[in-house]
Amino acid sequence: MEKVYDPSKVEDRLYQKWLEKKYFHAEVDRSRKPFTIVIPPPNITGQLHMGHALDNTLQDILIRWKRMQGYNTLWMPGTDHASIATEVKIVQKMAEEGLTKQDLGRQGFLKRAWAWKEQYGGTIIKQLQKLGSSCDWDRERFTMDEGLSKAVLEVFVRLYEKGWIYRGVKIINWCPVCQTTISDAEVEHVEKGGHFWHIRYPMKDGSGYIQIATTRPETMLGDTAVAVHPEDERYKDFIGKTVILPLVNREIPVVADEYVDREFGTGVVKITPAHDPNDFEVGLRHNLPQINIMNDDGTLNEAAGKYAGLDRYEARKLIVKDLEEQGYLVKIEDHVHNVGLHDRCNTVIEPMIKMQWFVKMEELAKPAIEVLKNGKLRFVPERFGKVYLHWLENIRDWCISRQLWWGHRIPAYYCDQCGHIEVAKETPKACSKCGCTSFKQDEDTLDTWFSSALWPFSTLGWPDKTEELDYFYPTDVLVTGYDIIFFWVVRMVFSGLEQMGDVPFKDVLIHGLVRDSQGRKMSKSLGNGVDPLEIIEKYGADALRLTLVTGNAPGNDMRFYYERVEASRNFGNKIWNATRFILMNLEGEDEVQVKLEDLTAADKWILSKVNTLAKEVTENMDKYELGIAVSKLYDFFWEEFCDWYIEMVKPRLYNKEDNTRKAALWTLKTVLINALKLLHPYMPFITEEIFTNIQNEEETIMLSAWPEFKEEWKFSVEEDEIELMKQAIRNIRNLRAEMNVPPSKKAKLIVVSEDDKVLDIFERGKVFFASLAYGNEVLVQKDKTGVDEDAVSTIIPGATIYIPFAELVDISKEIERLQKEKEKLIKEVERVEKKLSNKGFVEKAPQNVIEEEKEKQVKYKTMLEQVEERLKALSKK
Repeated sequence: MEKVYDPSKVEDRLYQKWLEKKYFHAEVDRSRKPFTIVIPPPNITGQLHMGHALDNTLQDILIRWKRMQGYNTLWMPGTDHASIATEVKIVQKMAEEGLTKQDLGRQGFLKRAWAWKEQYGGTIIKQLQKLGSSCDWDRERFTMDEGLSKAVLEVFVRLYEKGWIYRGVKIINWCPVCQTTISDAEVEHVEKGGHFWHIRYPMKDGSGYIQIATTRPETMLGDTAVAVHPEDERYKDFIGKTVILPLVNREIPVVADEYVDREFGTGVVKITPAHDPNDFEVGLRHNLPQINIMNDDGTLNEAAGKYAGLDRYEARKLIVKDLEEQGYLVKIEDHVHNVGLHDRCNTVIEPMIKMQWFVKMEELAKPAIEVLKNGKLRFVPERFGKVYLHWLENIRDWCISRQLWWGHRIPAYYCDQCGHIEVAKETPKACSKCGCTSFKQDEDTLDTWFSSALWPFSTLGWPDKTEELDYFYPTDVLVTGYDIIFFWVVRMVFSGLEQMGDVPFKDVLIHGLVRDSQGRKMSKSLGNGVDPLEIIEKYGADALRLTLVTGNAPGNDMRFYYERVEASRNFGNKIWNATRFILMNLEGEDEVQVKLEDLTAADKWILSKVNTLAKEVTENMDKYELGIAVSKLYDFFWEEFCDWYIEMVKPRLYNKEDNTRKAALWTLKTVLINALKLLHPYMPFITEEIFTNIQNEEETIMLSAWPEFKEEWKFSVEEDEIELMKQAIRNIRNLRAEMNVPPSKKAKLIVVSEDDKVLDIFERGKVFFASLAYGNEVLVQKDKTGVDEDAVSTIIPGATIYIPFAELVDISKEIERLQKEKEKLIKEVERVEKKLSNKGFVEKAPQNVIEEEKEKQVKYKTMLEQVEERLKALSKK
């Protein structure tokens, strides 16, 4: 093994070996139990970011662990066409060349989009491989490949024939920049400062005015009513009357509807059915007209009269000015409210009435709700189940049509002669109504999430009845962020239940976001993003993976610190150096074989520790407590194995005549191999490199058996014995530190106990006890015979350990040192007291500064007293 571990020389080499050996590949094998994870498919436009790194690290940990447990593991990889995200990027690139979609036409644009996919589609896959992801790359899928496209058509036709997909005019979310509909889940609500405009609507009968308050005065041009609460005493006499809509002079009714909140604003609401989802519902209840005043690009149309052609916000300014000039504007109030933004481009969305395609959600939602309630589906942490339920219990019909070209085109065909709609997997031969053979396919494509909702079963060959589908479905766990529960998790569940009759996965492991060191979300605008590839290049993939999972609890956000990556890198180096030390001592040795009875108490202690570690780590991983599990591994490697056990056995290793040397070598190698196996899912590269160097029986750690608890490795008595000695060593080290005794100064250690068992423990452990407690001699005895009166002592359960004072400290030098310390402290006390007695300082200085000085005064006086006491004691010797 190299003197220093260099990830850049190891990781790519090992990954290529794993690929060539096909360790990641899974075939149907009925003799073994499957364990399946489907990757949340990254966008083909994607670059690896910290969210991807965390998500895929967690999945890889689970897959590698289950693979070692003997499961037939399949981690299904792939990418998403991400229609809107990809189309936006391609359109931007074309704009740089002075081209538009219309210049190329649909087929020309799609040709360009597929070329884009070929060029950039594999980028993130290569980056996931740099992370060490052990996906079955032989099975990689794409949401627009032939098989998945077939699945999309199948589902669309089935749901349509069932009456659950329909075409209708409803209010939808419209993005004026991307010029497409978007689903409710793609609307991000953010608080923004705005205004409340209070406007008078005059009564037609001349009896006065009714006052409304609105945050969007431009939409008043599409008002078809004003509404009040039926039980609001203030407005009972207005119900059924008519008002004149200012600026437009249209007569509109005053209606009574329980939707109105009497306490909010004026208690009167303008009703614009074509531009507000709640108003749309009110409009249906009262049979109100729907007047759309908006063009697709966010400008006002002819229905807006003189404001036609103006951008919505320009129109707002002019409308407010006209209202003021004509005496309709009462007042303007500052108001903070939630504004819906398109999560892709941050444009304020515009609710609009449009003819679109929808999925009826009521019946699909019911079984998806039931599987959570009956335990077939489980969220980790459990609290996210409530988020899932709340969404499903309040779900609206899903608008699935998008005004885009890149994506799955809606399989609806319009008869050129009679307009009848035929929904089919391919262009119909003839119209079922009039027999015409000429059709035009719907221009729209499907929402990206329509195809990714089928991912867990479409990737396994559905709608065909494949061996893979029968064997690997349902999958075991989905690992994803809490931000896509609505987008993806919900839709996969109801799609799996509807098409497969079973949940797509049993568990949903939710993780949080990776934030910067200040707790802020990583974003381009803040410039605080951290590139995982740069971290891998500098520190290695293992260091990044360990950092991402250390302290990570399901569902919680985590902060990213460079210091933690360095600590993770140092941890890898610690294991590497420990291994080199072990290999150096194994050199020239034949295959070391020992019996358990040949082991010393120290050997049995560490063997018992790694045995318990295997049990605890497995239990934690079963509960998805990956952060807790890796913390135990970290502590075991760093403290128990490296800092304690290796130091304990050094005297035995250095003494070739020691008859327990072979037992020490066997224990070192056995414990290291078991601990490496437990660590492998977290740090796959360094564990593989060490494993293949320290043993010859197996060619990879990946397929090595996961350590299980062995009753014969449980040594409770020896654990207690060594823990007692560790406590004694810690106490002695603390004592020496308090007295500033350097490690190079060795001293006699006298263990006094009336308990024969305790005496026996220290007698057997004399060699390493002396080494670790800086002793030049260890005496084990029943009484204080020969113990100096001035010896310092420390107490442990069942024994007292004495160290002759003169062997620790040169009394004359210690007195000299303490005298200097005393003089220094006297000066500090005088300085502080002088400051506090200065009237000017006390009157002018801030209170916290004065308090700090008072605290210093107490601290220095206490330290001075301690030094004086120590000097007094030493002067008697």
